[in-house]
Amino acid sequence: MAESFSVVEIAKKVCPAVITIVISRDLPKVEGFYFFPFGGQQFVVPKVQGGKKEKTKIGGGSGFIISPDGYVITSNHVVNERDADYTIIYEPNKIYPAKVISRDPINDVAILKINAKNLPCLELGDSDKIELGEGVVAVGNALGEFHDTVSTGVVSGLSRFITAFSGLSRQAEMLRGLIQTDAAINPGNSGGPLVNNEGKVIGINTAVVMGAQNIGFAIPINYAKKDLEEVKKYGRIKRPFLGVKYIILNKEISEKNKLTVDYGALIVREALGESAIIKGSAAEKAGLKEFDIILECEGEKINEENPLSHILQKHEINEEISLKVLRTGKEIIVKVKLDEKK
Repeated sequence: MAESFSVVEIAKKVCPAVITIVISRDLPKVEGFYFFPFGGQQFVVPKVQGGKKEKTKIGGGSGFIISPDGYVITSNHVVNERDADYTIIYEPNKIYPAKVISRDPINDVAILKINAKNLPCLELGDSDKIELGEGVVAVGNALGEFHDTVSTGVVSGLSRFITAFSGLSRQAEMLRGLIQTDAAINPGNSGGPLVNNEGKVIGINTAVVMGAQNIGFAIPINYAKKDLEEVKKYGRIKRPFLGVKYIILNKEISEKNKLTVDYGALIVREALGESAIIKGSAAEKAGLKEFDIILECEGEKINEENPLSHILQKHEINEEISLKVLRTGKEIIVKVKLDEKK
């Protein structure tokens, strides 16, 4: 039987490897503010120094070191700003620029790298062996200010499904298979570790239900293990790619648009001027069209709890898969050979 530690021992073991991630961007330099009258009201407007920019903090989160040579795991939504700079604060006087090696938006996992050696690191556990009711400890940078915040609780639920929103972009992500815990998870804790009573990481803190108490969620660490394996082997995450833009249908969307089905992936562009089918993709080669509704993928029904992106993860690059498609009122079968996501 594995050795169980007290919360104090877990904190001593885990906290040295938990880091703060600072997100910054070059923005116009603000010299001051002035009042601008409009509609009978006074509005405060910043004075911008012409042409000059300065590095400005726009957000932050948590992460944890998983190897002595500087690999770091965090949540994808913490580092999803592609034109931002990321800095890792390991100790008050140890600050490193970080490179985002890979982003996995489907599972909300990201892997970063810093140039350092002999770093403290955490051991990864097995999230497939988590039991309902077992004790857990969440560690992170609560509210972006309170470093090494430790909270305790239990695993309250398993295999949860939620729709989460990024704090900066407000982009919605459908996350599934999550660990639910009553250990306090606050803004800024995202990306920090959820550890078991042995001090091993079993999850990545990712979301909290606003307006509710004691309901937090973590991504199972086994999702990140697969990503890490691929990054170390190929230098990137290898994922099969279909090449369509789509929305997942539900009863409300279908009724509003007078569709004949209330499930499936409706292929549709996100904005005018773009294409719903990526040029040169597997979808284009297979003859998929805008306004097709993909009902099933390899016999699996597509809906909000089982979206197309999660089904595709179960398949391999260059694998031929079968899609059941509703096109102009008729069901057809389309064979697609999956590409690699670049």
